[in-house]
Amino acid sequence: MHAMLLSVLGLALLGALHAQDSIPVQTDFQQDKLMGRWYSIGLASNSNWFKEKKQLMKMCTTVISTTTEGNLEVASTYPKLDRCQKFELLFQQSGQAGHYIAGRKRDLCVMETDYSHYAIMHELQQSGRDPSTALQLLTREQDVSPQLLQKFRELIPTMGLTKDMMAVLPKSGECQEGTG
Repeated sequence: MHAMLLSVLGLALLGALHAQDSIPVQTDFQQDKLMGRWYSIGLASNSNWFKEKKQLMKMCTTVISTTTEGNLEVASTYPKLDRCQKFELLFQQSGQAGHYIAGRKRDLCVMETDYSHYAIMHELQQSGRDPSTALQLLTREQDVSPQLLQKFRELIPTMGLTKDMMAVLPKSGECQEGTG
């Protein structure tokens, strides 16, 4: 029984990783142009945690930088209760421009960006029995055009997510000092 469960979990992981191979990545991706400050405007995820917390979430600031090895450092600062919480991740290059991995549990693809206004990221996270997919809309400014928001909404179902899994994060004015 135990061996069968491990086989099923292994196949599920393999299927999820293969699914990430089919995620489109920005054509002619230029990592250096992605660096700098971004605002997390829209999120869509099938994560149970996200579904429970999305109504409480506010816009966060994300700063993307490059290590000397060419990997991505992603530092997000968001309001949490009466303080600012910082969350940092190091994504290593996968061998394909615009595709990164963090350990064995996170897989990040820069699906689309114009570098100066917006970026759409796809993340696959493997954690225990609750693997999840997330789509994130980042913008350089705290406001988003209706056209860009509509583009993001239309992309959600193509990634196996539903529109009820989406949140447009409200501006808070909090936790944005000295982040980039």
